[in-house]
Amino acid sequence: MIAQPITGAILAGGRSRQGRTGAERALLPFGDVCLIERQIRVMRELCHEIIVVTDTPKPFLDVLDSSVRLITDYYADAGPLGGMHAALRLAKYSQVWIVGCGMPLISAEAAARLAAFRTPEARSVLPLIGGRAVPLHGVYDKEHAETAGKLLAEGEVRIDRFLGQIRWTGVETESWTKEEGIGDYAFVARTELDLERACKRILHKTSTNGGA
Repeated sequence: MIAQPITGAILAGGRSRQGRTGAERALLPFGDVCLIERQIRVMRELCHEIIVVTDTPKPFLDVLDSSVRLITDYYADAGPLGGMHAALRLAKYSQVWIVGCGMPLISAEAAARLAAFRTPEARSVLPLIGGRAVPLHGVYDKEHAETAGKLLAEGEVRIDRFLGQIRWTGVETESWTKEEGIGDYAFVARTELDLERACKRILHKTSTNGGA
């Protein structure tokens, strides 16, 4: 799919607005597996390394195999930016595809296309949907860990401030979401009902394609 190796990182820390922790959300059932297993399965289509960032690693020990790296935040209670910093800081490869643990429909094809837009001037690439950047499903350069770390050290946790200090390019992907091989890749399941609906979409596609 892509020439240069890439690290996939799933942010599974923090607490949702519904009070559910990242670990609890990531381990919710999704078909015959749990949500994070589904995400890892998709990431394996593209990534040479997979990282899970969480402040509660214990629940994952019996779920993830030894090939998946479990790491924790350097900066506690710093939200997604804290997880992004840890992933970028410890990633083995310079390209890092970062997603949130509440995203059941992530797409390796979308990530590969985004990575192809990297340039020496803009080494991080974010998808745009309706003209708005989607930070979680972007492909970032490992070098931006330093910028994230400086912001976090100053108490700044907003992703928009981070994006304002790095060089990145945006790619309009509205049309991609209508492609069968990609779909609603940026969808975030905020409730268990959302997750159930997303699972039904996947099962419907599988049955329509004859189990492929």
